[in-house]
Amino acid sequence: MNEQKVSNYEMICDEWSRRFLEMDPKLLLKRVPELTSEGEYLTLRHFGIKYGIEKSTGKIREIGKEGKVPATIRLNIYTLLAYAKEGAALTGDWVPFQELKDARPFGPAFVRGNLLPFARTFSGHVRELKNACESLGGLILPYSDAGYQLKAFECIPVRFLFWDGDEEFPAQANILFDRGVTDFIHVESTVSIATAGLVRLSTLAGLPLDGRSFQV
Repeated sequence: MNEQKVSNYEMICDEWSRRFLEMDPKLLLKRVPELTSEGEYLTLRHFGIKYGIEKSTGKIREIGKEGKVPATIRLNIYTLLAYAKEGAALTGDWVPFQELKDARPFGPAFVRGNLLPFARTFSGHVRELKNACESLGGLILPYSDAGYQLKAFECIPVRFLFWDGDEEFPAQANILFDRGVTDFIHVESTVSIATAGLVRLSTLAGLPLDGRSFQV
Protein backbone atom coordinates (compact mmCIF):
# COMPACT_ATOMS: atom_id res chain seq x y z
CA MET A 1 0.00 0.00 0.00
CA ASN A 2 1.73 3.23 -1.11
CA GLU A 3 2.06 6.28 1.13
CA GLN A 4 -0.25 8.39 -1.04
CA LYS A 5 -3.06 5.87 -0.74
CA VAL A 6 -2.58 5.66 3.04
CA SER A 7 -2.63 9.45 3.21
CA ASN A 8 -5.86 9.51 1.20
CA TYR A 9 -7.49 7.09 3.64
CA GLU A 10 -6.40 9.29 6.54
CA MET A 11 -7.92 12.33 4.85
CA ILE A 12 -11.21 10.45 4.42
CA CYS A 13 -11.15 9.44 8.10
CA ASP A 14 -10.55 13.06 9.11
CA GLU A 15 -13.55 14.12 7.04
CA TRP A 16 -15.69 11.42 8.65
CA SER A 17 -14.62 12.53 12.14
CA ARG A 18 -15.90 16.00 11.30
CA ARG A 19 -19.12 14.57 9.92
CA PHE A 20 -19.59 12.60 13.12
CA LEU A 21 -19.69 15.85 15.08
CA GLU A 22 -22.74 16.88 13.04
CA MET A 23 -24.62 13.65 13.84
CA ASP A 24 -27.29 13.57 16.54
CA PRO A 25 -26.04 11.24 19.31
CA LYS A 26 -29.58 10.36 20.38
CA LEU A 27 -30.48 9.39 16.84
CA LEU A 28 -27.28 7.34 16.52
CA LEU A 29 -28.09 5.42 19.68
CA LYS A 30 -31.55 4.73 18.28
CA ARG A 31 -30.40 3.62 14.81
CA VAL A 32 -27.43 1.57 16.07
CA PRO A 33 -28.73 -0.11 19.25
CA GLU A 34 -25.39 -1.77 20.01
CA LEU A 35 -23.81 1.67 20.37
CA THR A 36 -23.31 2.59 24.04
CA SER A 37 -22.64 5.95 25.65
CA GLU A 38 -19.76 5.59 28.11
CA GLY A 39 -18.40 8.86 29.48
CA GLU A 40 -16.54 10.72 26.75
CA TYR A 41 -17.07 7.94 24.19
CA LEU A 42 -19.70 6.16 22.19
CA THR A 43 -18.53 2.56 22.17
CA LEU A 44 -19.13 -0.62 20.18
CA ARG A 45 -17.30 -3.81 19.24
CA HIS A 46 -15.92 -4.78 15.85
CA PHE A 47 -14.93 -8.45 15.61
CA GLY A 48 -14.69 -8.59 19.39
CA ILE A 49 -12.51 -5.50 19.85
CA LYS A 50 -13.99 -2.56 21.74
CA TYR A 51 -13.67 0.83 20.08
CA GLY A 52 -14.65 4.28 21.26
CA ILE A 53 -15.68 7.29 19.18
CA GLU A 54 -14.69 10.38 21.14
CA LYS A 55 -17.76 12.58 21.46
CA SER A 56 -15.82 15.85 21.37
CA THR A 57 -13.58 15.10 18.36
CA GLY A 58 -15.12 12.20 16.43
CA LYS A 59 -11.79 10.36 16.59
CA ILE A 60 -11.79 6.58 17.05
CA ARG A 61 -9.50 4.66 19.38
CA GLU A 62 -9.29 1.10 20.64
CA ILE A 63 -10.40 1.09 24.26
CA GLY A 64 -7.60 0.05 26.61
CA LYS A 65 -4.88 0.19 23.98
CA GLU A 66 -2.59 2.89 22.65
CA GLY A 67 -1.81 3.39 18.98
CA LYS A 68 -3.68 4.27 15.82
CA VAL A 69 -6.63 2.18 14.70
CA PRO A 70 -6.29 1.03 11.06
CA ALA A 71 -8.08 3.44 8.72
CA THR A 72 -10.26 0.72 7.23
CA ILE A 73 -11.52 -0.22 10.71
CA ARG A 74 -12.35 3.42 11.41
CA LEU A 75 -14.17 3.71 8.10
CA ASN A 76 -16.19 0.58 8.87
CA ILE A 77 -17.36 2.20 12.10
CA TYR A 78 -18.06 5.61 10.55
CA THR A 79 -20.07 4.15 7.69
CA LEU A 80 -22.09 1.97 10.05
CA LEU A 81 -23.04 5.10 12.00
CA ALA A 82 -23.84 7.02 8.83
CA TYR A 83 -25.75 4.41 6.80
CA ALA A 84 -27.65 2.30 9.34
CA LYS A 85 -31.34 2.86 8.67
CA GLU A 86 -33.81 3.19 11.48
CA GLY A 87 -35.66 -0.10 11.77
CA ALA A 88 -33.09 -2.00 9.66
CA ALA A 89 -33.37 -5.76 10.10
CA LEU A 90 -31.62 -8.90 8.91
CA THR A 91 -33.47 -11.15 6.47
CA GLY A 92 -32.02 -14.58 7.24
CA ASP A 93 -31.11 -14.91 3.55
CA TRP A 94 -27.37 -15.58 3.36
CA VAL A 95 -25.65 -14.75 0.06
CA PRO A 96 -22.12 -14.39 -1.33
CA PHE A 97 -20.79 -10.86 -1.65
CA GLN A 98 -21.57 -10.41 -5.34
CA GLU A 99 -25.29 -11.00 -4.72
CA LEU A 100 -25.60 -8.03 -2.38
CA LYS A 101 -27.30 -4.94 -3.75
CA ASP A 102 -24.90 -2.98 -6.02
CA ALA A 103 -21.98 -5.29 -5.15
CA ARG A 104 -21.37 -6.95 -8.51
CA PRO A 105 -18.85 -4.37 -9.84
CA PHE A 106 -16.66 -5.04 -6.82
CA GLY A 107 -16.90 -8.83 -7.11
CA PRO A 108 -13.52 -9.56 -8.77
CA ALA A 109 -11.70 -7.33 -6.29
CA PHE A 110 -13.45 -9.09 -3.41
CA VAL A 111 -12.21 -12.45 -4.67
CA ARG A 112 -8.63 -11.18 -5.09
CA GLY A 113 -8.50 -9.23 -1.85
CA ASN A 114 -10.44 -11.53 0.46
CA LEU A 115 -11.40 -15.00 -0.76
CA LEU A 116 -8.06 -16.02 -2.28
CA PRO A 117 -6.00 -14.76 0.70
CA PHE A 118 -8.48 -16.50 3.05
CA ALA A 119 -8.04 -19.81 1.25
CA ARG A 120 -4.24 -19.57 0.96
CA THR A 121 -3.70 -18.40 4.55
CA PHE A 122 -5.54 -21.30 6.15
CA SER A 123 -4.60 -24.04 3.69
CA GLY A 124 -3.48 -26.91 5.90
CA HIS A 125 -4.47 -24.97 9.02
CA VAL A 126 -8.07 -25.96 9.70
CA ARG A 127 -7.48 -26.37 13.44
CA GLU A 128 -5.91 -22.92 13.73
CA LEU A 129 -8.89 -21.40 11.91
CA LYS A 130 -11.37 -23.18 14.16
CA ASN A 131 -9.52 -22.05 17.28
CA ALA A 132 -9.46 -18.45 16.07
CA CYS A 133 -13.19 -18.48 15.28
CA GLU A 134 -14.04 -20.07 18.59
CA SER A 135 -11.96 -17.50 20.49
CA LEU A 136 -14.27 -14.87 18.96
CA GLY A 137 -17.35 -16.75 20.13
CA GLY A 138 -18.14 -17.91 16.62
CA LEU A 139 -21.24 -19.97 15.94
CA ILE A 140 -20.29 -23.32 14.36
CA LEU A 141 -22.01 -23.94 11.03
CA PRO A 142 -22.68 -27.37 9.47
CA TYR A 143 -21.05 -26.37 6.19
CA SER A 144 -17.49 -26.74 4.91
CA ASP A 145 -14.44 -28.03 6.81
CA ALA A 146 -14.52 -24.96 9.05
CA GLY A 147 -17.64 -22.82 8.93
CA TYR A 148 -18.41 -20.14 11.51
CA GLN A 149 -20.71 -17.19 11.92
CA LEU A 150 -18.94 -14.25 13.54
CA LYS A 151 -20.15 -10.85 14.66
CA ALA A 152 -18.48 -8.11 12.66
CA PHE A 153 -20.76 -5.78 14.58
CA GLU A 154 -23.64 -6.91 16.77
CA CYS A 155 -26.01 -6.02 13.92
CA ILE A 156 -23.81 -7.45 11.13
CA PRO A 157 -23.03 -11.17 11.39
CA VAL A 158 -20.73 -12.63 8.74
CA ARG A 159 -20.22 -16.26 7.75
CA PHE A 160 -16.71 -17.53 7.00
CA LEU A 161 -16.61 -20.87 5.17
CA PHE A 162 -13.41 -22.81 4.44
CA TRP A 163 -12.67 -26.06 2.60
CA ASP A 164 -9.12 -27.36 2.96
CA GLY A 165 -7.20 -28.51 -0.08
CA ASP A 166 -5.58 -31.80 -0.94
CA GLU A 167 -3.15 -33.13 -3.54
CA GLU A 168 -5.67 -32.53 -6.33
CA PHE A 169 -7.51 -29.36 -5.35
CA PRO A 170 -6.40 -26.16 -3.63
CA ALA A 171 -8.16 -24.84 -0.54
CA GLN A 172 -11.30 -22.80 -1.15
CA ALA A 173 -13.16 -20.22 0.90
CA ASN A 174 -16.26 -18.08 0.83
CA ILE A 175 -17.66 -15.25 2.95
CA LEU A 176 -21.42 -14.80 3.18
CA PHE A 177 -23.53 -11.85 4.27
CA ASP A 178 -27.16 -11.48 5.20
CA ARG A 179 -28.90 -9.88 2.23
CA GLY A 180 -30.13 -7.12 4.54
CA VAL A 181 -26.61 -5.96 5.43
CA THR A 182 -26.85 -3.01 3.03
CA ASP A 183 -29.59 -1.54 5.22
CA PHE A 184 -26.95 -1.20 7.92
CA ILE A 185 -23.86 -0.15 6.01
CA HIS A 186 -22.65 0.91 2.55
CA VAL A 187 -22.00 -2.05 0.26
CA GLU A 188 -18.34 -1.05 -0.29
CA SER A 189 -17.79 -1.30 3.46
CA THR A 190 -18.74 -4.98 3.38
CA VAL A 191 -15.45 -5.49 1.51
CA SER A 192 -13.39 -3.98 4.32
CA ILE A 193 -15.55 -5.73 6.92
CA ALA A 194 -14.56 -9.05 5.36
CA THR A 195 -10.94 -7.93 5.37
CA ALA A 196 -11.11 -6.89 9.02
CA GLY A 197 -12.45 -10.33 9.90
CA LEU A 198 -9.79 -12.09 7.88
CA VAL A 199 -6.98 -10.02 9.42
CA ARG A 200 -8.39 -10.69 12.90
CA LEU A 201 -8.59 -14.44 12.26
CA SER A 202 -5.09 -14.70 10.82
CA THR A 203 -3.69 -12.73 13.77
CA LEU A 204 -5.46 -14.92 16.33
CA ALA A 205 -4.30 -18.03 14.45
CA GLY A 206 -0.71 -16.80 14.46
CA LEU A 207 -0.50 -17.05 10.68
CA PRO A 208 0.75 -14.42 8.23
CA LEU A 209 -1.92 -13.28 5.80
CA ASP A 210 -1.07 -14.82 2.43
CA GLY A 211 -1.87 -12.15 -0.11
CA ARG A 212 -2.84 -8.52 -0.39
CA SER A 213 -5.77 -7.21 1.62
CA PHE A 214 -7.71 -3.97 1.72
CA GLN A 215 -6.75 -3.15 5.30
CA VAL A 216 -4.85 0.14 5.73
